[in-house]
Amino acid sequence: MLGTRPAAVAGTFYPGDPATLALTVDRLLAAARHDMPIQPKALIAPHAGYVYSGATAAAAYAALAPWADAIHRVILLGPTHRVAVNGMALPESGTFSTPLGSIRLDSQAIAGIADLPQVVFSEQAHALEHSLEVHLPFLQRVLPRFSLVPLAVGHASPEAVAEVLNILWGGPETLIVVSSDLSHFLPYGTARQVDGNTCRHILQLDTHIRPEQACGAYPVNGLLLAATRRGLKPTLLGLCNSGDTAGDRDRVVGYAAFAFEEPDPHA
Repeated sequence: MLGTRPAAVAGTFYPGDPATLALTVDRLLAAARHDMPIQPKALIAPHAGYVYSGATAAAAYAALAPWADAIHRVILLGPTHRVAVNGMALPESGTFSTPLGSIRLDSQAIAGIADLPQVVFSEQAHALEHSLEVHLPFLQRVLPRFSLVPLAVGHASPEAVAEVLNILWGGPETLIVVSSDLSHFLPYGTARQVDGNTCRHILQLDTHIRPEQACGAYPVNGLLLAATRRGLKPTLLGLCNSGDTAGDRDRVVGYAAFAFEEPDPHA
């Protein structure tokens, strides 16, 4: 029987008490935008502690509200911070847990990509990784029910990531989420310029985002390649840095939220 990957950063990156966590996420979502006219197929959202980037992440997840009942599967990709991975790592666990409960992994979808050369299994890559975990409480509060395909992305080409996304693409029931912060530890004014430029390149679907521009550059570039091929339209939902939220302005980290819409087949 497959085991459970327990929460690793509850109580540090976000509240560890279930009631406090639910209230925190709900308040962030209530304060965020809800005006996407078309169901997003994909999101890019940040993964810092909620006090820093929670409001920006909420801007992405609030956009799902009108279609929450239709989304039953989430493909979640984020960068590795603690364990080096060549390619993309799936966990060996069968469920992920947070203080809000357990999330079942989609074993059928995982089996569909398990034999690809860029995909490996590594419980270690997931054990302490926060880039995926911090998104789970938002998903749990927005979506009534969903299964999960979590991918910890190390060094992987845009083509390698896009191939996995293409296999898992599905229809309106499948949401793709890429976890990424922007620049790290620049002075406030410099970060605003650098991050603004990075956002312009993402909006142009430029697949040459570098890790110093976005720590999730490898999964971001893969999503941007897939978005180009499938005609997705990106929208910037929020942009700030830690100097705007809970940090000083000497060395800041940038955060942005994007939604990607598929073209209307009836247009």
